[in-house]
Amino acid sequence: MKTTIQKTLMTARLFSGFWDRWSVHGVEDHVVSEIRPQLGNLEVWTDHFNKSGQLNENLAHSFYEKHLVNEAEYYYRLSALYYNLNQWIYPKQNDDKTYWFQKCLISIRKADAISSIDTRYVSIEISNHTCFGRVRLPANPVGCIIIVNPIDSSKEELFKYEMDFIRQNFITISFDGPGQGETYTFQGLKATQKRWMDFTDTVIEYAWSFFPDIPLYLFGTSSGASWAIYGSCNPKVTKAVAVSPAIRSEGIDLPAYFIERMNSVIEDKETILPNLHQLNIHKPIFMFHGALDVMTSSKTIYNLYDRLPSDKKFLEYEGEGHCCNYKLEKIRKLSMMWYLE
Repeated sequence: MKTTIQKTLMTARLFSGFWDRWSVHGVEDHVVSEIRPQLGNLEVWTDHFNKSGQLNENLAHSFYEKHLVNEAEYYYRLSALYYNLNQWIYPKQNDDKTYWFQKCLISIRKADAISSIDTRYVSIEISNHTCFGRVRLPANPVGCIIIVNPIDSSKEELFKYEMDFIRQNFITISFDGPGQGETYTFQGLKATQKRWMDFTDTVIEYAWSFFPDIPLYLFGTSSGASWAIYGSCNPKVTKAVAVSPAIRSEGIDLPAYFIERMNSVIEDKETILPNLHQLNIHKPIFMFHGALDVMTSSKTIYNLYDRLPSDKKFLEYEGEGHCCNYKLEKIRKLSMMWYLE
């Protein structure tokens, strides 16, 4: 019987779509093409991405010595993404996952240390456990965006989101919630629907307590999009963007490796998603959908959109699947324009 890691490696070797998420978040094409044919065991994976991480870390150091700080910052973040791939491959909390996540955090903090944007490492308490977050503070903020990450992603993976939002002078707040990233790896806190409700509410209250005079926006993808819609019901939130929201009770066939990964981080096997049909949604929502999405059907998305208040927007991409991966950069630009309308 194949383990979850073996199933993940097989999927990565056989299906190019596996890599879409990682490619749009920064993983280089040549790094993927070099490893795919060789993906027979875990050691090949960790060795390859460790070398890629070290290579980019060295490149970042070289740029920094030449006073090319922006380039150095980017390549430190890219090196962290490769180390993040190594922690991600382990579905369950263990020493190896912890080791690679620590390497990821070291690279991220090297990037933060040389960045012109102030970064603060923060935390909140959920179910007597610490949830770890980061806040980035441009000098003259026009708004504050809470990035709600998909359950299978860490905040470090989505560094391009931060970069795009910060360039346009938005404060960014990004936490790893129950079952996610740094919080799961170091605290062992698993996801339940109730914990995610508490987490979303607490992050919004946290943002409001520090930035009460700045418009508060939400940006979420996949399960994070569903929780962004939930969060939009909070009166402190101004607007929310939902990219490919995951809908509960959807009769879909998810890949075996993904189901097993989720079972490792979810305590309540029923669902960790909010029941969107029970929410009193009244704030503006901009929803994005990929027509080729096999995780959430177009019919389900259309039905949800019809229930939203009149001040809403919808954009569907014919050639995109779940999370609209290859349109994410454009989606972030459109979202920032819409936030400020």
